[in-house]
Amino acid sequence: MPLFRLSDSSDGGPIVFAPESGGRWRVLPAPGDRLPGTFDQDVYVEVCRRYQENGAPADGVVSFTLHALLRSIGRRADGRTYEQLRGALVRLERTTLESSDAYWSATAGCATTLRFTVFSSVSIDRRRQADKDQLSLFATLSSSEPGEARVTMSPPLRANLAAGYSSMLLSSQYFALSSPVARRLYRMIEVSRSEGGLAWRVSLERLAERVPLTQRYPSHLVRVLQPAHEMLLSAGILRSAEIRQQRRAWFVDYVLAGRTR
Repeated sequence: MPLFRLSDSSDGGPIVFAPESGGRWRVLPAPGDRLPGTFDQDVYVEVCRRYQENGAPADGVVSFTLHALLRSIGRRADGRTYEQLRGALVRLERTTLESSDAYWSATAGCATTLRFTVFSSVSIDRRRQADKDQLSLFATLSSSEPGEARVTMSPPLRANLAAGYSSMLLSSQYFALSSPVARRLYRMIEVSRSEGGLAWRVSLERLAERVPLTQRYPSHLVRVLQPAHEMLLSAGILRSAEIRQQRRAWFVDYVLAGRTR
């Protein structure tokens, strides 16, 4: 699955980055929108989980109540988080991912150049139909009460999920990580695992760019990463995480723990 470049360290404009496998990604927000952020990525992970759990329906449609999804990702269900969730779903429908020979397409069988969104359509009913029938009996209730969402996964993503071109996250572990940095690292660690590696070495500069982190000095990056590493070690996701300096360069060496279910 593509990993977004998060908006909490950018000005909201287009983001360009080159994956290690070559090619180029661009993440393009819709006019007036910001880029997807930490909350949006949690929503994306949970919708993907529900899609797979529902047997990967051929039409790509996943339906859920806003209340149920918020509870699944460990968020309190209130007026603020309902609006936050609505905004995330719409943003994931409107944000364009542009691949220039970077996205390995199951349909084409090679790295391809294409543009797509994560969700091809999103509709949100303010109330479930059963509730609408009773609305006239409760005139004091606000029309902005939570309802039901219907999301369609985009065809390029569905094709790659069906072909197994994805990394697997254990949602119980993922949502148990209270640190957003730990969650982002977990996603990247599982990409390395899906490529057959139980050890992953990455330059500290490259890791900071990919997470991303706003800090630039190695000492500052170490302070930010250390709590996330401790959390991943405690959760049994990593066996070890060491940050080393070699001459003028800094590297992070990860040894992945065996997967548990």
